Amino acid sequence: MSSGGRVVPVLVAAIVAVVVATWACSAEAQLQVGYYKTTCPAAEDLVQTIVHAAVRKDAGNGPGLIRLFFHDCFVRGCDASVLLDDPTGTPGNQTVEKTAPPNFPSLRGFAVINRAKRVVERRCPGTVSCADILAFAARDAARIMGGVKFAMPSGRLDGRVSNASEAIANLPPASANITQLVARFASKNLTADEMVALSGAHSIGRTHCSSFSSRLYPQLDATLNATLGAALQARCPAATGGRHDRVVDLDAVSPLQLDNQYYRNVATHEVVLTSDQALLDRNDTAALVAAFAANRALWSQRFAAAMVKMGNIEVLTGPPGEIRLKCNKVN
Repeated sequence: MSSGGRVVPVLVAAIVAVVVATWACSAEAQLQVGYYKTTCPAAEDLVQTIVHAAVRKDAGNGPGLIRLFFHDCFVRGCDASVLLDDPTGTPGNQTVEKTAPPNFPSLRGFAVINRAKRVVERRCPGTVSCADILAFAARDAARIMGGVKFAMPSGRLDGRVSNASEAIANLPPASANITQLVARFASKNLTADEMVALSGAHSIGRTHCSSFSSRLYPQLDATLNATLGAALQARCPAATGGRHDRVVDLDAVSPLQLDNQYYRNVATHEVVLTSDQALLDRNDTAALVAAFAANRALWSQRFAAAMVKMGNIEVLTGPPGEIRLKCNKVN
């Protein structure tokens, strides 16, 4: 009797596992290229126009939008939770993702997404999610900044929860070593190869001195190119109380071009972040760095594919997801 009694829970667990797995596959399958072709056919063009204008006005919006997409997808999946403001509206209240240390004050692109949402809402009220607008914007930024072209599937819904603590727990820090990086990406169903490909986004954008100060003081990191190190020390004096946290280009050679120069910089130890230099610390990732450094087309293809796969992380395609009317607050 007792032996037979254990069968039912096992069967139930198996059935539940199958249902969950089926739901996950179904959620991913529901994302499709051209999702809005009948409900809001102008949606992607409208977002592209806004992004193009924003990057033309300030090139920093390009890397900002790509990073915003990455930081959204790694926390609760690609659900636009990173866009949510603190629901209480209390000044200085750091409860939501955008206020967490990995995001504040460096994360940018919020105004571009809000602008795109307003434009799309006027054309197609309550139809296009903020999560999809962010995904489209990141895709458009990649094309504008580096000619990397790819179709971005859509059909995501927006989440209703945003916690600062989850951003800290899920986003890989700039100080991460290769083991930590591979593990963090694996937790999001991304391979080590895809991690290396996505790291190429660091060929554009800037970072604060505080993100790599441990490589400069009290002495230069032995893995950091000495000439670059000296230049960085001049730009980023040893931290003292109240000193302004300056910024530097992630790629000093082609800072406004999304390309494979980043991988050449990694190979010559001319990258500022520990997490970038760490790509040389494992044979397979180091080999891929060399391959991407030698072949821009190969990197572009892998980067595009990884962006699309990242865009599928834990997407919402049903309840409790919604289509927010404003991207910075739930309905």
